Parts: sequence; structure tokens; C-alpha cells
Amino acid sequence: MQNNKNIWVYGLIVTLALLLIPIFVFTSRAAPPADSPWDNVPNRATSTDHTYLMEEPFETGQEVTQACLECHEDAAHEVSQTAHWNWESDPVMVEGRDEPISTGKKNTLNNFCIGIQSNWTGCTSCHAGYGWEDESFDFENTANVDCLVCHETSGIYVKGNAGVPVEGVDLLAVAQSVGSPTRQNCGSCHFRGGGGNAVKHGDLDESLYYPTEDVDVHMGRYDFQCIDCHQAENHEISGRSITVSVDNANQIYCTDCHNSQLHEDERINAHTEAVACQTCHIPEGAVRTATKTHWDWSTAGDPTREEDPHEYLQIKGSFVYQRNFIPEYYWYNGVADRYLLGDVLDPNIVTPLNMPFGDIDDATAKIWPFKVHYAKQPYDTVYNYLLQPKTVGEGGFWTEFDWNQAFILGSLATGLPYSGEYDFAETSMFWPTTHMVAPKEEALQCTSCHNDNGRLDWIALGYPGDPINWGGRLDN
Repeated sequence: MQNNKNIWVYGLIVTLALLLIPIFVFTSRAAPPADSPWDNVPNRATSTDHTYLMEEPFETGQEVTQACLECHEDAAHEVSQTAHWNWESDPVMVEGRDEPISTGKKNTLNNFCIGIQSNWTGCTSCHAGYGWEDESFDFENTANVDCLVCHETSGIYVKGNAGVPVEGVDLLAVAQSVGSPTRQNCGSCHFRGGGGNAVKHGDLDESLYYPTEDVDVHMGRYDFQCIDCHQAENHEISGRSITVSVDNANQIYCTDCHNSQLHEDERINAHTEAVACQTCHIPEGAVRTATKTHWDWSTAGDPTREEDPHEYLQIKGSFVYQRNFIPEYYWYNGVADRYLLGDVLDPNIVTPLNMPFGDIDDATAKIWPFKVHYAKQPYDTVYNYLLQPKTVGEGGFWTEFDWNQAFILGSLATGLPYSGEYDFAETSMFWPTTHMVAPKEEALQCTSCHNDNGRLDWIALGYPGDPINWGGRLDN
């Protein structure tokens, strides 16, 4: 009797298995959705443990680089071809210019610390190299490439003036830690641009080291590293910033991974022809840490004012910081104009340093969200162009608090004449907000824009009014 019972039980198990196994097999072999974003996210390579590969003590960063090149023979040459090394683009044609122009951190002005010429030692602490102290830096000398700044994972590596490691850094321990770049590697420069955390970008700051998903859904919910989107080939890292670049080469897009027609509601899908993904999916910038939105250099130098890094510093002037700011919205086709040294300005109006190109009649343009940084910065009242002051080091404004001397020294570095007469003019810079993507549940809703008090200025964007009221389409 017991044997018959066992046979019955075994028979039941076999029958259930025959019924269920095809279901499991079918489920495991089902093809992923055609628009699965994961199809385009690379598998991260396993890093090699360098603990026993780097054994000799190192006195300089260059010695570490030489050790790296014993195995990675082409790495330094590859880096030397990139914007992270040259800080300057190849010449490209730009609308409104008669000849190709070359732009980059190396030779253009901004409305934060203004520019690197005459201020190399301070600015180049974030350069991917060693020893850029003045205009004589040799960009052909790949021995000065800094491998560690992008690959160390120890957390103890710190670069100082001219990008040289600060005294006391254990270069052997740092070299033994190398691996794939992390958010800490990228953020050590990009989160702290402009002199501190969250200063420049409204969507990049140190909250992204270990963010929650409501700060950035990619990094918080899915643990993305920067290189998952900013993928690299031969050390050329994809991505573009219109603060320094004027072309659209090497750009990355949400649609590199996401299908633009993925919404269940076709009315939302219709918006993607004219509205950038970021416009709805990044409702606010600086969601954890306030970012600088205004800088007034004209008030610098007053020793009687109380100092506060978010309000006033004698060496830099007055500031305004904002958290949870609502972006400004402009048409943008992926490229921008650029103010260049020597360009004449009208001091009676705000001079945009990198105005996005695009308008309602541009089929390649979309409505994008921007952090716009406004400033008052020095200009020559005779020549009517912006000035590059020397701020860092001997004779600089941060030492002497003498604007006239700072402009004389700055003009020697740039080759741009200084008349001896100066004042301060209003400028603006446009920073696309493309990080700090909110979870889809927190994306903008219809009434965020289609409302009497909505966040879009339809008239300024070129529409006769809210398209929802006159039956127009957003893609016009």
C-alpha cells in the first residue's frame, strides 16, 4: 500500500513538472521589449586588482603614469587627443562667424571665475594632467597625463595647484586602488566646478555621490555610474556642454537608451517632437544643495563686509544661491553661440555668453530646461569688451584687491589690450539641466505648463498663446 502511495506521489510530481517547466522555459526565453533601455547600458568590466602590480614607491604623479604605460601603452596618447586634456576644441564653423573658431576652458570666458589665462595654477587643479602652470605647458608631453584622477578608488587622492598631487598623498596606495571611473572620480571636478560644491551646474553636485532615487532616479534607484551614460572609446568620453563647446559632436541623448514613443498616452508621445525629455522629467534643479544663480564681481574687495560663502566673499563679491529652482525654458537645437575674447558688447543689455540656438521654426530644436547664471563682470569701457583679470597668485586681485593691476596682468596673458578704464556689465550663461532626473511618478503633469500660471512663457517661445487653447500642436 505504501509503495502504491509513493508511486502516486511521484507520478503527480512528474505531471506537474511537465506542465510547469514549459512555462518557466518560455518565460526565461521571452525576448525583452524592443524599447528596453537596458539593451544600451554597457556591462561594467571587472577591474584588475593592482595591489601586487604596483609595488614600488612613487615620488611623483609622472612616475605613476610611467608605471601605468608599461601595460597600457597607448593610454596616455589617447588621453592627449581628448577635451579633458586639451581644454580646447578643433576649429568649427558657428552661425554668425566668418571663420571657424576653437573654444574650450583654455581660451574662453565664463561668468563665474571668468577665465584661466593668467590664473592657470588655480584653475588647472582639475586638469587631467600635471604641471600646467602657465602658457608654456607642453600638451605634446604625455608623461604629464594624470591616470589617477579618473581611475583611483582610494578616496585619498587630492590634486593641488597646477594639478600636482598635494603633499602627503600616498601615491603607492592610490595607484594600487585603480579601477573603472566612479561618480567620485568624475564628481571631484565636475561637482565642484567654479570653486565649490554645486556652484556651476544646477544638476551636478555632491548629493550625487550617494543619491536617493528622488534626487536622481538613474543613480539612486539603479546605481548608475557616470560612465554608464557617458561611455568612452579610446578615452574619449561622450557628452557635450554648451558652456565650452559650440558643436554637437559626441553628444548623448535620452533616446540612446529610451524609446521616444514609450508613453502609454499618445498625447504625451506627441510632445516629444518639440519638448525635450528633460523638460518634464527634471522638474527642479538643485534638489538637495543650493546652486549659485547670480554673482556680482563689482562688490568684491570690501574688507568691512561680513563674509559668508553663500552671500559675500571679499575676493569674489556678492552671490545668490537657490535650491529647488524652477528652470528657465528655451528652444535649443544642440548647439550654441559663444562669446569670445574681444567680442564687442552693449553694456546696457545683458550679454549672453553661450546663447542656445533654436526657435519655434527650427525643426531640430526642442524646448529645454536651463539653469541660467547671471553675473556682473568687468569690461573695458573704451573697447567695450569683457576683461580677463588675473585673480590667482602674485599681483592677482585675490592678493592685492587692485582691479587695475589685475586687468593689466590679465591683458598680458591674453594679448587683449586694456585701456585703463573699466566698469561692470551684466552677463548670462546657460547650463542645460540634464541630470537629477526624477522618478516618472514625479514628472511634470499637463497643468504644470497648460495653465494660466504655468511654467512656460508661450509668447516668449514664439506661440500666440497656450496651444491647448487654440488647437495648435506643440510641434507646430
